Amino acid sequence: MTRVWRDRRGTAPAWVIGLLAVLLVAVATGFGVLPWPVASGALLGPVVSFAVLRAYPLVSLILGAAASVTLPLALTTAVPLWAAALGAATVVISVLAGQRMPHARPAPAVFVVALVAGLFVEPATGALLLTVTVVLPWTAGRSLCQQARLAAAAIEQARLHERNRIAHDMHDTLGHELSLLALRAGALELTVAEPYREAAADLRERAAAAIARLAGIVTVLRDGEPAPLEPDSIEDLVERAVRAGAPVTLEWHGSRALPPMAGTAAHRIVQEALTNAVKHAPGAPIRVCLHTADGVTTVTVSNRSGVRGRKAPGARAGLTGLRERARLAGGTLRAGPNGDDFEVEARLPHTEAR
Repeated sequence: MTRVWRDRRGTAPAWVIGLLAVLLVAVATGFGVLPWPVASGALLGPVVSFAVLRAYPLVSLILGAAASVTLPLALTTAVPLWAAALGAATVVISVLAGQRMPHARPAPAVFVVALVAGLFVEPATGALLLTVTVVLPWTAGRSLCQQARLAAAAIEQARLHERNRIAHDMHDTLGHELSLLALRAGALELTVAEPYREAAADLRERAAAAIARLAGIVTVLRDGEPAPLEPDSIEDLVERAVRAGAPVTLEWHGSRALPPMAGTAAHRIVQEALTNAVKHAPGAPIRVCLHTADGVTTVTVSNRSGVRGRKAPGARAGLTGLRERARLAGGTLRAGPNGDDFEVEARLPHTEAR
């Protein structure tokens, strides 16, 4: 969420800067028909507004509102090019100010003051220009700001959810290994000679205590969620999808005995990719391919995107979770178009994540 906020507060995109530059060139044509103080004010207003936009968006909003209510003083029966360009520049800056203002509360006061000031100039025209060039664009900017915050929150929630799922998987894997260790220690306690029996008993008790402590930690992480069932294999995932009517094929080259972290990540990636493919492109053939070589397993899930049906809603939170899962496993994940297909590809090294 912090990254999205910084991007929003940062420099405007290059195309916005270019658009403002073109509009300012059009505003400069007013120097031939207006007194130089008026023309200078019309040109410097947007320049100053954009210059202080990053640090003081409220000042930019105030300057835009002042320009909108005073613009009717320079208009006659027609709207010259410089006036239209100044109005368009005010719209752009108002949108950016709406995106960058940390709080919306000062804006209504600015609008009311500008509206009252406009009553002493051209009430009808001033109110119309204030609404069209400042109020509505600023509202659109606030809406974009809220959407960015919601998207950032969804991404962060997906990452945290995936980390919790990894903690659950670690509990299942480590709990299984510790249980086997306790069982072997118990067997040793019954078979070894007397001098080693006490050590075997101590080992069994410590393994049992570690299991209980691990279960307690993960119970806190689950926050009331039920314990996960033993996950199916990737072959079971594909078989269930085929039984449900999805045209899925599976190819697996190389060893199928993956390390715990890479195996769990591969299972999760195939599961989520199959879900997304069925949801976003129902009826399209799906190809699942796993290839293991040189200590790296490459997982590829692709489906034909050209025959997609209706688009299902989603905030790409699932892909965010998969990227986090691959990263924590020490690997990488790529998702996007590949020719006529939509492809999810992950590279998972056979080393436990740090």
